[in-house]
Amino acid sequence: MDRGAAALLTVVVGGLIALQAPINSMLGRSVGTFAAATVSFFLGTVVLIGITLVVGGGFGRLEGVRDLSWYYLTGGVLGAAYVTTVLVTVRSLGAGGVTAATIAGQLSMSVVIDRFGLLGIEQKSLSPTRLLGVALLVAGTFLVVRE
Repeated sequence: MDRGAAALLTVVVGGLIALQAPINSMLGRSVGTFAAATVSFFLGTVVLIGITLVVGGGFGRLEGVRDLSWYYLTGGVLGAAYVTTVLVTVRSLGAGGVTAATIAGQLSMSVVIDRFGLLGIEQKSLSPTRLLGVALLVAGTFLVVRE
């Protein structure tokens, strides 16, 4: 996939993710926080199983999991932590605040990952421009959340 299409797809899906917090929050009010996170992940798992079977070629390569370090298997746990946290924090921060804080956290950690070449990512220098970008995003998050 070329970079332009990849960026556009990511922006579209990122926009959809903004819907996730208020949707899951309402679900949490109806069934409870942890039950809502469970329902959300269960339905997501069902959809992913369908996609894997129809488009992804099935589950024939799962044995490759044995060759990975344990931390490469924590993506679902990290996703569960995020969804559960957002279920609660969207009530006080709002969708904009949660999204701003999430993106600020993601960008900050991503710059650290890039700088040290963690988790198989190619190492990238920490330039003044990148630091300024993080600082501006943190400032923007403060402005969105401060109300």
